[in-house]
Amino acid sequence: MRRRNPEDARTEQRSRLLRGRIPLVSLLQTLAVAEHLSFRHAANVLGIAQSCVSRRIKDLEEELGIPLFERSTRGVRMTEAGRRFVDEIMAGIDQLDHAVESAGMVASGKCGRLRIGVHALIPSSFLDNLLIRYRQKNPGITVEMVEGSARDTIMQLRTERLDVVFVVGALELPDCHSRPIWTEPLMAALPASHPLASQPGITWADLVEQTFLVRHGGTGPQVFNHIIQRLSSRWPAPTILRFEVERSTLLSMVRQGFGITLVGAANSLSPTSGVVFVPITDEPEPLVFSAVWSPYNHSAALKNLFALANGMKRSSALG
Repeated sequence: MRRRNPEDARTEQRSRLLRGRIPLVSLLQTLAVAEHLSFRHAANVLGIAQSCVSRRIKDLEEELGIPLFERSTRGVRMTEAGRRFVDEIMAGIDQLDHAVESAGMVASGKCGRLRIGVHALIPSSFLDNLLIRYRQKNPGITVEMVEGSARDTIMQLRTERLDVVFVVGALELPDCHSRPIWTEPLMAALPASHPLASQPGITWADLVEQTFLVRHGGTGPQVFNHIIQRLSSRWPAPTILRFEVERSTLLSMVRQGFGITLVGAANSLSPTSGVVFVPITDEPEPLVFSAVWSPYNHSAALKNLFALANGMKRSSALG
């Protein structure tokens, strides 16, 4: 069996002592003596008896097996080992200060990250403006974006890979919190050549015989369900074609005459050549867009996002 190096044993012992058996007060008194090179001055600064400081420092040296200070009638001076020990303590205190400061900034929402799931990010939409203002107000927060369907992004939320998800509808999930954030009127996206494209508004009755185009991802599932809900009692039954495409491709298919689709009013803020957006006048309620998050997520960064969204919604209502 290999014999253990005595120096390795002493190093391990000192490491163990530093990790768990040295009281913080001993380290603080060591720093005070090192700064003033006097047990008396250190005791006065700390507001305790000189004998307490001397006793504690001596006990520490015995625990470590290292002389930290040389005592003489002319005063106190540090040993080389003592200087190294104090330097390491100071480095540790600096790291602790940094850790406390960093934790405080994260707790207040001044730094950190925010992971957001969306179905789409349309320029000049409420969500787009919200994120622009949030990043301006919170430069220390890294915002990460993931695009996907409500089902996929909520699954990522449940596995703690996302902090918040924005979805269409007022969802009520047993394991998540949710709240409405903004609303948009529902509109039909029609090819510019469509007979209804010149109308200022249309009704659901006008859409009975239309062919609807719906995405599998994004808001596609919600759009599909909404069409069925509105037209299920009408005849003939609605024709709904589903495609594994992105939003821009679906609108291009509308332009080419494959059919029509339903979108929120924000889509009209980013015009698509050859596509006209017409309001559905008998739609009883505007589309609701909600935020969904975990009840265990107490992130200040997320709370600040919600506070900003509430402020923007109030300003919009007043305007």
